[in-house]
Amino acid sequence: MISDSRTYAGRVVLVTGGSQGIGQGVAEVLAARGASVVVHGLTQDYVDQTVALIREAGGTAVGTWGPIDDPETSRRAVALAVTEFGRLDHLVTAAGIQRYGDAVSTPIETWDEVFAVNVRGVFLAAHSALPHIREARGTITIISSVQATATQQSVVAYTASKGALNALTRALAVDEAAYGVRVNSIAPGSVDTPMLRHSAAMHSEGTPDAIESTLVTWGRSHPLGRIAQPRELGEAVAFLASDAASFVTGTELRVDGGLLAQLGAALPAKD
Repeated sequence: MISDSRTYAGRVVLVTGGSQGIGQGVAEVLAARGASVVVHGLTQDYVDQTVALIREAGGTAVGTWGPIDDPETSRRAVALAVTEFGRLDHLVTAAGIQRYGDAVSTPIETWDEVFAVNVRGVFLAAHSALPHIREARGTITIISSVQATATQQSVVAYTASKGALNALTRALAVDEAAYGVRVNSIAPGSVDTPMLRHSAAMHSEGTPDAIESTLVTWGRSHPLGRIAQPRELGEAVAFLASDAASFVTGTELRVDGGLLAQLGAALPAKD
C-alpha cells in the first residue's frame, strides 16, 4: 500500500501487543517505513526478540513489557516513547487474548479476564497516549476482529469484547476529531499468529502436521483461499495511520480475505 519506504520517518509509534503475532507484524512494517517504534509485550523475552529483529533490519525500536490491563504498563510505555524519541504520533493496540466457552460454560473470571485485556487494555493505552497524540495530530488504530460482526460458536467473551472495541473506535473517533486525531479499527480474519496456532492445536491432534493441516483448512474458508500473514495486517495499519488516509476516521477496515463478504450457505449444484 505504501510505496515510500520512509513514509514514517520522524514519527513515533507505540504498538501494544507488539512482541508477537499481528502486533509484531505491525511493528516490523512501520519500522521499515522509518518509524521509531516502542514495542510493548507481556514479557521481556518476546519483546527483546522483536526489538532485535527490527534493529537487525535497520529499524529503530525500544521495548517495554507488562500486563496491559495495569494502568502503569501504559503509562510506562508512553513515557518511554517520549523519553527516547521526544514525542508520540501513533498508537496501535494489538494486545489481546481469546478464550472459549458459551454463556454457561464461561467462568465469570474468564469473562473478566478477556475484557480486562481486550477492552480495558485498549482504553488504558488510549488514556495515557492521547495527550501526546493530540499534540501530534496523530492516529490510533485498534485491532478488532471479524468476530465483532459475525461469530463462531463458543467464543462469547471474545466476540463481545471485539464488538466493544468497534464501539470504542467510534466513540474515540468522534471525541478526538476536534483535536485532529483519527481513530480506526481493523477487522482481521484468520491470521498466522501464535494464538491461531494454539487454537489449531486445540482443534486437532496437536502435532505440527495436524496444526498445519488445520490452518490450511481454515484458510479455505476465506475466498482468497488462505490465512493472512501478520505483516499484511501491518500494511493495513500503515495505510490507516498515514496521510493517505487523512479523511478516514471512525471506520472498521476488514482485512479478512473476503471472509465476511460471502454467505455461508452454498448454492445448490447444477444438474
